[in-house]
Amino acid sequence: MELIKHECGVAMVRLLKPLSYYKEKYGSELYGLNKLYLMMEKEHNRGQEGAGIGAVKLDVAPGREYIFRERAEGSDAIQKVFASVRKEIDASVDDPERQTPFIGECYMGHLRYSTTGRSGISFVHPFMRRNNWTARNMLLCGNFNMTNVDEIFAEITASGQHPRLYADTFILLEQMGHALDRENERLFEIHKKQNLKGLELAAAIARDINVANVLNRCSPKWDGGYVICGIIGNGDLFAMRDPKGIRPAFYYADDEVVVIASERPVIQTAFNLKANQVKEMTPGSSIIVDRDGSLRIEQILPEQENKRCSFERIYFSRGSDKDIYIERKNLGKELAPAVLEAVDYDLDHTVLSFIPNTAEVAFYGLTEELEKLLIKQKIADLQQLAAKGELTEEKIDSVLKHRVRREKVAIKDIKLRTFIAEGESRDDLAAHVYDITYGTINEGIDNLVVIDDSIVRGTTLKQSIIRILDRLNPKKIVIVSSSPQVRFPDCYGIDMSRMGEFIAFRAAMQLLRDTGRQDLIDEVYRKCKEQENLPKEQIVNYVKEIYAPFSQDELSRQIAKMLTPVDTKAEVEIIYQSIEGTHKAIPNHPGDWYFSGDFPTPGGNRLVNKAFINFYEGQELKRD
Repeated sequence: MELIKHECGVAMVRLLKPLSYYKEKYGSELYGLNKLYLMMEKEHNRGQEGAGIGAVKLDVAPGREYIFRERAEGSDAIQKVFASVRKEIDASVDDPERQTPFIGECYMGHLRYSTTGRSGISFVHPFMRRNNWTARNMLLCGNFNMTNVDEIFAEITASGQHPRLYADTFILLEQMGHALDRENERLFEIHKKQNLKGLELAAAIARDINVANVLNRCSPKWDGGYVICGIIGNGDLFAMRDPKGIRPAFYYADDEVVVIASERPVIQTAFNLKANQVKEMTPGSSIIVDRDGSLRIEQILPEQENKRCSFERIYFSRGSDKDIYIERKNLGKELAPAVLEAVDYDLDHTVLSFIPNTAEVAFYGLTEELEKLLIKQKIADLQQLAAKGELTEEKIDSVLKHRVRREKVAIKDIKLRTFIAEGESRDDLAAHVYDITYGTINEGIDNLVVIDDSIVRGTTLKQSIIRILDRLNPKKIVIVSSSPQVRFPDCYGIDMSRMGEFIAFRAAMQLLRDTGRQDLIDEVYRKCKEQENLPKEQIVNYVKEIYAPFSQDELSRQIAKMLTPVDTKAEVEIIYQSIEGTHKAIPNHPGDWYFSGDFPTPGGNRLVNKAFINFYEGQELKRD
């Protein structure tokens, strides 16, 4: 299985009762902080490059801190963050409700995977905006990538601002901060006319801040997939989802808490809830919790065509979600006919297995469907014997003993530290990331079918998996991907950005060369270059033309040829899920731009063309 670094994870907790309530009922003033920690650990799969948390206390007297942030880098960043926070808490005075740092009513947590190549603690969320007025402070984090940072940057610089960095999170913080200032100014004028002054004036502004006004001012200019989360220094908390539902978000609310997270099981586990108690955020909507604890859901942008991410369901999200579990089984089910054809319908001499661990659920679906098909075949065979008057005990036994053969062939061994080696030594270490179970197949007789959740780059397949499977000496190796061919880069928060990394793209380019159609490559480049300065709404995805001359099967055969090591003894075939099969298995998440090239926002077409231009010109995709 190839590691695909993917979109980030967010978690928010808003306590609705006085802090003393949680200490009395749950035995600790750390109730909210503990829940945040648990949610972040349950979302650890979504980001292992960095983590950060933010907290805001309500009703703190001037001169005392009320907004806190802690961040760390590394795969153990969650532990680092909470260890540091615990150290601060233990060192503070014994006044947990108002003095102790990080114990407050509003919490946010973020897990980061860099999809832009930028690293360093300054890029770890949450970002923070400071001001002496509580209602002008802001903590911001999110699971997002904006495709039109240049447009937002131009707008805010035109207003006189001077952003410190050119990156989407920084730009959004400045854009929203500017809108928050305008909201403060609006309320200042209103309350000044009522003769309010000093702290009384500040308190009135903090009370009346309308987060929806800020979002309504900023969000129409956003192009991308996003879940944007924020806490204002006055205690208002919000989360907003993009209008096509590209990035996921779920929430739960009762009289004690409001909780938001990137995945449903995270909230279920942390708060011991049933699936139907956790709601999905409507695309284009925002959950807003005012400083007084009142909750409202506002439709900031109209909900648009459903483009919920299918790769989220295939690969990224936790398989413990009840719907995702069913969908992944259905992905396996959809592959059964192609698998039968690949082994010439000879299940007696076919062993099925999976690449650990995320492909295991699709494996269940595949083998269950093959069992159903085999049962139908057994019934037909028995009926035929009965019609011939040959239904003897011996022949019945012969029919019934046919079965689908399942074995755990591949084992994820250890995470080898390949960085200590170079060249051939490094490749040799990489080839041993997986191990095999010897004696599971009949050498030279059995086919070996192994399912994986995706084949994107093919590196692990070529360097490790095919080599170790070939040691079992099968007659044929069939590698099955529960995901379709990834042909186009993602630009909405998943680390799949460089055209040259995709094995499907490399296969298409090779076939164009082999068939004497290199001119098409130059033609696509010319068309992409001609569009570079057009508004994003006018740009067409011409990279689709690279794939147009070939069928999926032709590309799959070329991929198998390119990924099969030269010394492999067995015949190797690679089967990909079809896009149609994906939609059938995952009907409520039709976003398939990485497979089809049908990007859900105009900025996607601009960035896919830019990715091809950079490939053609020998550059890496540079994305903000």
